[in-house]
Amino acid sequence: MPPFDIKKTLSGYNKDDLTIVTVCSHSSLQIFHGAKKEGFRTLGISIGKPPKLYDAFPLAKPDEFLILDTYDQVKDHVDDIISRNGIVIPHGSFVEYLGADNFKDLPVPTFGNREVLEWESDRNIERIWLESAGINMPKEVKDPKKIDRPVMVKYQGAKGGRGFFIAKDYNQFKLGIEHGEKFNIQEYILGTRYYLHFFHSPIREDGYKVEGSKGIIELMSMDRRDETNIDEMYKLGSQEELKEHGIYPTFVVTGNIPLVIRESLLTKIFEMAESVVKRSYELFGGMIGPFCLETVVTDKLEFVVFEISARIVAGTNPYISGSPYADYIQKDLSTGRRIAQEIKLAAKLDRLDEIIT
Repeated sequence: MPPFDIKKTLSGYNKDDLTIVTVCSHSSLQIFHGAKKEGFRTLGISIGKPPKLYDAFPLAKPDEFLILDTYDQVKDHVDDIISRNGIVIPHGSFVEYLGADNFKDLPVPTFGNREVLEWESDRNIERIWLESAGINMPKEVKDPKKIDRPVMVKYQGAKGGRGFFIAKDYNQFKLGIEHGEKFNIQEYILGTRYYLHFFHSPIREDGYKVEGSKGIIELMSMDRRDETNIDEMYKLGSQEELKEHGIYPTFVVTGNIPLVIRESLLTKIFEMAESVVKRSYELFGGMIGPFCLETVVTDKLEFVVFEISARIVAGTNPYISGSPYADYIQKDLSTGRRIAQEIKLAAKLDRLDEIIT
């Protein structure tokens, strides 16, 4: 257990004067915008100086900035956050910059269950979680020397697609791997990628109920991702030919594309999300708030889940004013605003300790 008592810290908070805190990156514009819509004060963490960028977006500009020299210094400013009744909102950049272990040990109230970081950041135990929930995943290749089909090699942690590469045999694996990096090898699944954005509330009761467990699940939106340079390589020739010239495909995410899926597939989408949430309670006390199932849909209309992100993802950014799915829940409902609503409701019901760790 961490050497701090979040419940004790929360007991000293003024529940009517909370501050939403996050790092100025990734989905922070959406988080700050949503928090302001729900009446919260906001604090942005940044390096060096206040980012001029936020002057361009006044409705999403944090009320204050906490300026650091390095992200490691966040731990030295815990009192600054607590004095503002601050609640930290994790996102991919925040966790990556600080490191999963350091983030987990940060002694400030944090939205969601930070125990999920252990299960999300290690692809081996992530697989245990998802497969034990009945989720169909790509086959794993333990030994690179036994690669006999196209595979996707991925490094651990949230890196925005950086470091992913495709290999068809051991020689291609050796050409692409960065020595010293922990990696995971999965069978490459041919199909269409859909990133499904959900929100799990353990305190709301009206909606798609999690049978035998807590709360409800909401489908907020979904996206596809623009990745460079893999999305443009087809214009130049085959990957094998390009590799001979020293050009290798990369999967660095540069943007997100909004989409909707066939309505007939929505039932299966909710069933997968429900199974993952139920299993999370059995394994580590529950996954709270936003999460994303990263999937491939095959030509047989079957879902294969290759990863889960247990926090807000950048793919929700196209939906600041809602999505074709969130519009069926509430007008102008972004995932950032939904996070703020959950905190606001929990504070009103005196149940913050159920969604804050």
